[in-house]
Amino acid sequence: MTKLAANLTMLFNEVPFMERFAAAAHAGFKGVEFLFPYAYPAADIAAQLDAHQLRLVLHNLPAGAWERGERGIACHPDRVDEFRRGVADAIVYAKALGVTQLNCLAGILPPGVSAERAQQTLVANLTYAAGTLKQAGIRLLIEPINTFDIPGFFLSGTAQALELIAATGSDNLFVQYDIYHMQRMEGELANTIKANLPLIGHVQLADNPGRGEPGSGEINYRYLFELLDTLGYEGWIGCEYKPRGATLAGLDWRAAHGL
Repeated sequence: MTKLAANLTMLFNEVPFMERFAAAAHAGFKGVEFLFPYAYPAADIAAQLDAHQLRLVLHNLPAGAWERGERGIACHPDRVDEFRRGVADAIVYAKALGVTQLNCLAGILPPGVSAERAQQTLVANLTYAAGTLKQAGIRLLIEPINTFDIPGFFLSGTAQALELIAATGSDNLFVQYDIYHMQRMEGELANTIKANLPLIGHVQLADNPGRGEPGSGEINYRYLFELLDTLGYEGWIGCEYKPRGATLAGLDWRAAHGL
């Protein structure tokens, strides 16, 4: 059965962040996700989750100075200590908010750093984070992101993500499979999902082109939803798209896709 989680970073931007929990619940969502919780007290977010009977299914590890264009620091050799502090901070929030999996953004390859050194740093950081999170009962995810939207992003394909998992040797590291990003980078969505479902810990969606709601572009989401059900995917699907208009007005895509 398809379980949709509203991404509160992308959806319901018509209201302030703390009001988006109520908006998501009123729109029929049972789960939510967002990029980062760290600008808000965990108790305030927990109160919103409790008040609206929502489950927080995912957020990211701290990812550097987002407002200055940073998109993760896990591949930055000079920021390993900062990365490890971020893992500790993320665990505190995850425990307070009932989150059982966290996503790590690899980051943009820093100027002057070779791909080989960035790879070594990323593997070491993921090994540390996966082990530390396992002790806390939390799974770690890594997300390939398209390099059209984020030029220079270090992790940009499914095969690369699988290689990273193998390099860490961890049984607590999984792929966050974003359908939109992978349609842009490699296509072959259905076969990739089929081949790698045991290592896919979370799925996110948006259509292409434009990163709008399902049905606004070229991706056959009705087929993919049915495929995930047939394959027995039991996780959440995060709705991380940019509404073409008001969020509520665009939610009719769910009914159009049999959801």
